[in-house]
Amino acid sequence: RLAYELDVIEKTGFTSYFLIVQDFVNWAKNQGIIVGPGRGSAAGSLVTYLLNITNIDPIKYNLLFERFLNPERVSQPDIDIDFDDARRDEVFQYVREKYGSDHFAQIITFGTMAARGSIRDAGRALGFSYDFCDRLAKLIPFNPQTEKVGYLRKCVEDVDELKQLYRTNADVKKLIDAAASLEGVARHSSTHACAVVISPRPLSEIVPLQRGTKENDIITQYEMHAIESLGLLKMDFLGLSNLTIIQNAIELIEKNHDIKIDIDSILLDDKKALQVFKKAQTTGVFQLESSGMKRYLKELKPTEIEDIIAMVALYRPGPMELIPDYIARKHGRKKIEYLHPKLEPILRNTQGICIYQEQLMQIAR
Repeated sequence: RLAYELDVIEKTGFTSYFLIVQDFVNWAKNQGIIVGPGRGSAAGSLVTYLLNITNIDPIKYNLLFERFLNPERVSQPDIDIDFDDARRDEVFQYVREKYGSDHFAQIITFGTMAARGSIRDAGRALGFSYDFCDRLAKLIPFNPQTEKVGYLRKCVEDVDELKQLYRTNADVKKLIDAAASLEGVARHSSTHACAVVISPRPLSEIVPLQRGTKENDIITQYEMHAIESLGLLKMDFLGLSNLTIIQNAIELIEKNHDIKIDIDSILLDDKKALQVFKKAQTTGVFQLESSGMKRYLKELKPTEIEDIIAMVALYRPGPMELIPDYIARKHGRKKIEYLHPKLEPILRNTQGICIYQEQLMQIAR
């Protein structure tokens, strides 16, 4: 498997990418900065595990390399790295100094006009009073999930009061027509929270640059999708406050109890730890803090790490409806059945329910 992975990495031309990531991740770990154990498809690579980029053994957990880097569908590998939020800037600084400030930059992001904002901005430009624009803007239902270009026109059709005003009041019609043409237009720029670019040549020779909001920051004028399309190396340096909580906890334990803790060697079948999950005392635990998740944990009463892994995977739109089924099978209230006997070795770990992308790929294969 290792020979196969190395061959694919070499053929796709991503060798230097792995070495760059390996360098700054291991630098951070050596500085005592907590780095996440690995998230997303990168955890499926044996190479990232052996380079100490991720801490999860992909063979033990049946993770597939093809989900991360597939020779049949070559796209830039995406290794998202979580750093202790309080010390992430140190990693930025290290990479900036290592490759040169002219080879490293953060990436711009654009805020676009939403329906309410476009009404307020258009109204100000057209000289209408603040109260008039505000009253009109508040008639638009606030729903970030469905707000796409054309949402304002849809609201004029769906919201009775707005429809009436649009048909009878010339000022309202003028304002909405102007605002509708602004929807989706870039309104302002800011620095992307975690995306950075590293280049072999000085960036000024490749992309337009500008000053960021902080004094010495240089950011690209192209947003991250354009950066990737150019074939440049885009990386995500994610700051995770849960890692800061873990770091603070370790320091407090060392200081007050004189016990040194290595979080990477904690046993995953610790009975006391599993009690915490059974009681759903998970405030501050990454991805397990919401009230819905806590309710399901109490019903599930997890007895092994696999149960918790499955819950994290299931607790998202779509698969969520399978959670009651998973819990019922776990406690023997429902029989575990397979559509075909060949599915048993693939789905045995997850009560016969297909939960992970890896399982789907194994079934297809």
